[in-house]
Amino acid sequence: MIERYTLPEMGNLWTDEYKLKTWLQVEIAVCEAQAELGYIPREAVEQIKAKANFDLKRVQEIEAEVRHDVIAFLTNVNEYVGDAGRYIHLGLTSSDVLDTALALQLVASTDLLLERVECLSQALRYQAQQHRNTVMVGRSHGIHAEPITFGFKLAGWLAEVCRNRERLVRLRDSIAVGKISGAVGTYANIDPRVEAQACQNLGLQPDTASTQVISRDRHAEYSQTLALLGASIERFAVEIRNLQRTDVLEVEEFFSKGQKGSSAMPHKRNPIRSERLTGLARILRGHAVVALENVALWHERDISHSSVERMILPDSSTVAHFMLVETTDLVKNLLVYPENMKRNMNLYGGVVFSQRVLLALVEKGLGREEAYSIVQSCAHEAWNKPGGNFHDLIIKDERVTTKLSTSEIEACFDPQYHLRHLDQVYQRLGI
Repeated sequence: MIERYTLPEMGNLWTDEYKLKTWLQVEIAVCEAQAELGYIPREAVEQIKAKANFDLKRVQEIEAEVRHDVIAFLTNVNEYVGDAGRYIHLGLTSSDVLDTALALQLVASTDLLLERVECLSQALRYQAQQHRNTVMVGRSHGIHAEPITFGFKLAGWLAEVCRNRERLVRLRDSIAVGKISGAVGTYANIDPRVEAQACQNLGLQPDTASTQVISRDRHAEYSQTLALLGASIERFAVEIRNLQRTDVLEVEEFFSKGQKGSSAMPHKRNPIRSERLTGLARILRGHAVVALENVALWHERDISHSSVERMILPDSSTVAHFMLVETTDLVKNLLVYPENMKRNMNLYGGVVFSQRVLLALVEKGLGREEAYSIVQSCAHEAWNKPGGNFHDLIIKDERVTTKLSTSEIEACFDPQYHLRHLDQVYQRLGI
C-alpha cells in the first residue's frame, strides 16, 4: 500500500501555536530555576504554572499594535496569570526565549527525522537482502562495466543512509543548546546558574559562549545536514530514474491501478516520485546556502537571520521529512526486473567480461598490451556491429584459443566470479 503523505507530526512542530507553546515552556522553566535558586517566590511559580496560557489570535492582535512578537506574547500570558506575571521574563531578553525555544523545535524535528531514517534503512536492508543475488551490470560513465548485483547497489545506499543517521545523531547534540544569559549574553541581570538549571529542565545544554543570540553556525549545521541527507536521497532517485528508462527498464516505480503518466501518451509510466525527490533536494541545498549567510551577524546580534529562519527551518525540516517518507515508500514498492537485468548484461555477447579474458590471457604469459589489444578489438567489433557478439568473437579468435581452452574461456563469462567477495560488504552492514 502506498503511504500518502499528509502534513503530520513534522508540520505540527512548525505551527505558530506550537512555537508559542515552546516559548511558554522556556519561560516556565526559567521561573522554576529562579525559584529553586531563591530569586522568586515558589508560590508565584506555582501560580504561573497553574494559570499561564496564551491565545494565538490575541497574541497576533497585540503584535499588530506593538510590533514585537515576544512582548505581544508576554502581554497575553500576563492577562492569564495576573500579579504573579511580574516574575515572568525576569532578567531575560527576547532571544533567550526565541533561541532556546527554537532549539526545542529543532531537537523535536531531528528526532522525527531519525525515526524516518530508521524506516528507510529497514526498507533498504530488506530489499538488499531480497536482491542479494540478483545479477545486473554495473555501470561507470553510464557505460556497461562489470557485473554486480542489485542488492549490492542497495547495500551502498543503505551504508549512506546509516552515515546520514550518524550525522543526525551528532547534529542533535549540536543543536540541543539553549541560552538564558540576557542582553548581549553577559548574565548582567540573570544568574548563570538559572541558565544551567533551566536548560537541564528542558533537556538542553547551555551554550558555551553566546552573544545575545546562539551563534548561527549551529543552525547552518542543521541546514547543511538536511541538505546532505537530501543529496543522498537525490542520488538514489537519479539512479532509479536512469534504471527506469525505456531502453534499460531494470527497475520501475510502482504504478498504481488507475494512475496515468501523460495527458497525451497513454503508454507513459514516468518516474515522477524520483523526479520530485530530485527537485526537492535542490530546495534543501538552497536553504543550506542561505543558512550559511545567517552566520555573520552584526556585533552581538541583529535580526537579519530571523526572517530567513522563519522560512528555511520549517521548510527544510518538512521537506526532508517528506523526502524520507516518499523514499521509504518508493523503495518498499520498487518493481525489479531481473530478466531485463540479465538481458542488458549480455548485450553484445557479454562485453562486460572483457577484463576477465584480458587477465586470463596475461596469466597464460601474454604481454598485457598485446592481450589488451586482442580483447579490445573483439569487444569493439561486437559493440559496433548489429548483432555483435563478443563471446563468439573471442571463442573463434586463434590468438585467444591458442592460449585458453574452451572451458577456460567459458569461465571468464561466469558472472559469479565477480560476486564472490560481496558477502564481506553484507557482513559489514550486518545483513
